[in-house]
Amino acid sequence: MDTTYQESNEVQQHVDIDGNIGVDEHIGRDLEYSAAYRWQHWIRAISIILLVATGFYLAVPAITPAATDEPTNFLYALFRSWHIIIGFVFISAILLKSYLFLFSKKHVNERAALKDLVNPIVWAKQIGFYLLICKHPKLSGVYNPMQFLAYVSFYIMAFGLIITGLILFTHVYHDGLGGFLYEPMRSLEVMLGGLAFVRELHHILMWGVILFVLIHIYIAVYNAVFIKEGTIDAIISGIKWHKRV
Repeated sequence: MDTTYQESNEVQQHVDIDGNIGVDEHIGRDLEYSAAYRWQHWIRAISIILLVATGFYLAVPAITPAATDEPTNFLYALFRSWHIIIGFVFISAILLKSYLFLFSKKHVNERAALKDLVNPIVWAKQIGFYLLICKHPKLSGVYNPMQFLAYVSFYIMAFGLIITGLILFTHVYHDGLGGFLYEPMRSLEVMLGGLAFVRELHHILMWGVILFVLIHIYIAVYNAVFIKEGTIDAIISGIKWHKRV
């Protein structure tokens, strides 16, 4: 996920109340999210939706195939296979994003958000903004402190889902990757208190991610309405509009 802030010389066209097209020289376009960032965002989003849907079925199989003497209607196994395949797509996206955040030079603005995390003034202004009593604070990075903590929480839950998911995976597939991971995952399973708790923890973390997604969507819409910089559009086009100083 590549994030950059590239100031452009472009200005925003607008239409006044008389229908005349003009130019606002105080508004500039910035590249907020690169194509890689946007692709990974939507891959993760779609993966989460599909994992939740298939995960609910695996927890409570609400649909069963018609009874037959032929051993061909393995619907539960099909859902489990899709859950595992999509799970590895999710793992790949999470690992790549984590690597880019920690080591990519193009992600320096994400890491810069750590400065605001320990700044009580930014915290106070950010809370005031959400309470509609003050303006949005000027940030050092791309995330405000509340966003940053939310994303940290999300990745903790994501890695928890990955670890518990891999433990469950090794109890289904014993060859290849499953066989290779069995011993280390078995050790983690024992440390966590057994397979029953691992499965329960997997479900609890799933609900945590669902809650994060709901809050994430709400805050994205909130920022789009009150900041008016094309927050939601940016995750599709990559472009945000900023007032020039």
